[in-house]
Amino acid sequence: MTSDAPPHFDFMATGIGSVPFLDIEDTCRLILKYVPEAPCWPQFVKCNALEDMIIQYSEGLPLLEIVEKKRALIVSPTGNRESELLTFYDRFLADDTAHFAISPQFAAGLHAMLKLIGDAADGGPSFVKGQSTGPITFAARISDTNGNPVLFNPELLEAMTRGLAIKALWQVRQLENCGDRVILFLDEPYLSGFGSAFTSVSREVVVENLRFIVDYLKERTNCLVGIHCCGNTDWPMILEAGPHIVNFDAFEYMDFFLLYPREIRQFIENGGTIAWGIVPTSGMTGEASVDNLRSKLDAGIGRLADWGIDPRLASQRSILTTSCGMGSMTPAEAENAFSLLSRLSNKMKDD
Repeated sequence: MTSDAPPHFDFMATGIGSVPFLDIEDTCRLILKYVPEAPCWPQFVKCNALEDMIIQYSEGLPLLEIVEKKRALIVSPTGNRESELLTFYDRFLADDTAHFAISPQFAAGLHAMLKLIGDAADGGPSFVKGQSTGPITFAARISDTNGNPVLFNPELLEAMTRGLAIKALWQVRQLENCGDRVILFLDEPYLSGFGSAFTSVSREVVVENLRFIVDYLKERTNCLVGIHCCGNTDWPMILEAGPHIVNFDAFEYMDFFLLYPREIRQFIENGGTIAWGIVPTSGMTGEASVDNLRSKLDAGIGRLADWGIDPRLASQRSILTTSCGMGSMTPAEAENAFSLLSRLSNKMKDD
């Protein structure tokens, strides 16, 4: 169901998800103020342990138990694996998206943003952005009954990937009521430093599970699927998974991302979009400004031009974001980051 022609973004701004704020409706209005073309729904990680990026997507998935005090998910030691997996797959194969809904208790910002945009008299934005934890990060953060990550249990990894896929489908269908087109990012911080001793999963497993969700959504919706990783990783591996958009920390890792000219050029020329995470969210010193972020971004766009990519095409296939989520920032820092992002996007468009 994907549209053939990629949209022209021209440095449109959107957010990543997590925020340090506590007021739900005010935060949604702040997001609509700063990134009106593509608002994202906020994840209130400081309000509720259920909004932790792993726990938040666990409703309806088999065999999982929340340890709220530790903000953790585990495989339940008392669950009946065969029975629960059988019931899960029956619902998954029946496309029972309602069973896999994300409730307001787990994502207050999603439901508040849906209502706020739905109630607006002037219609929805051009795009609306959602997010889901990606399958590799999700499975890496869940321990099975032996204390091992589910990531290395093929049976459970397969179930979790399919569960995240149908939950993402439910989310996209909700967001479709709010904007002209949905963007959904799969967040994969676990893949930062892929290939090190800390990320021992194989490349094949990463691509297979990411591609499953990407293809699942492409076949059933018209949404644009992105993959977000806030550290350095094997970027050709990420591109191989087939996303429409790849989002990286362009403030800290620009040079590492641009080590792959052949793959990135092919990605853009085939309709792909780069989401430049240019506004920093960690180690904020107060020295970041629109002008110096613009210079850094121009250097990256210039590298694309050196590879033969027309600057007009690079503009069309560029989105701006913060480098990562804002959950670890102070509220003042987060609002400053949103402001920088908005002003930089406007400057790039004006020029």
